[in-house]
Amino acid sequence: MTELAQAVIAVAKEDRQGTELVMREPLTALHLAQGHHVSRWSRTPSAKNGLWAFLLRMQTKWPHQKVFPDGETFSDVAHSHQGEPAPELGYAHLMGGVGISLLLEDRWDADRLTLVQEQLVDDADTGTEITEVELRHMASRKHAEAHRPWIRECAEAARRGDLSAVRTGAELWERREGLFPHLRFLPAVEAQVRGLKQIWVQPVCKRLAEMERAIVVWDAGTRPDGPQWGSHVTPEHEGRKQEFCVFVDLDGQPQYFDTHLRFTPGAGRLHFRFVAATGLAHIAHIGHKLG
Repeated sequence: MTELAQAVIAVAKEDRQGTELVMREPLTALHLAQGHHVSRWSRTPSAKNGLWAFLLRMQTKWPHQKVFPDGETFSDVAHSHQGEPAPELGYAHLMGGVGISLLLEDRWDADRLTLVQEQLVDDADTGTEITEVELRHMASRKHAEAHRPWIRECAEAARRGDLSAVRTGAELWERREGLFPHLRFLPAVEAQVRGLKQIWVQPVCKRLAEMERAIVVWDAGTRPDGPQWGSHVTPEHEGRKQEFCVFVDLDGQPQYFDTHLRFTPGAGRLHFRFVAATGLAHIAHIGHKLG
């Protein structure tokens, strides 16, 4: 417990403004093992030398749902580690954080863990998408040290206002004009972006940034059909195009927005059309697969 406390504090000292200790229950209710309440550790010399008080000041959020985005439950995704359910570690992954564990077994002596993620998707053929994801993890000071460069990079990105520091759809929407000057969004997209699940914010940021870069370097003379997009872009087949892909564009005229790219996890879709005359991409939909 002393090792874990010192690891958590090491992280906080690198990113003091942004670090929170989030648990399933209050720290004061924690049992380290059967018959060993955390109060036993809190009376040890190391704990009484400031560790316990520091942890109590850090832990302002419990249960985990307190830090989820508004309206988000993550009820459509589950995680396991070595065959056992690991919801807390899964939440850490989904929120872009670090998972912490007491070093009671050898498997927790690692600065990264591989989790199996099961995600419900809007796909009649599969219904569930199973992938492996990597989680930053720590149970000791040496693990915290391994993450020090990443923590510093994230803290600095937040200070600079980099795209990598965007964590909510609302923040992405408010910054869209400065970040993506060659992209235009239909009115309905505002609610879609503001309501993005936390797990989709950075994947959508990445796709929009790829589109912006593709337009910036586009040469109409060599590629008259449009930019070379940064990810796999496909059109809808004719039946779905007619049924789902007609939107009223910014000039008030109905247009096909059947060109789309994908983002994960799940069946995320971004539908757009490129207007060569203006060198702008108009975006009509960001969210689940249409229909």
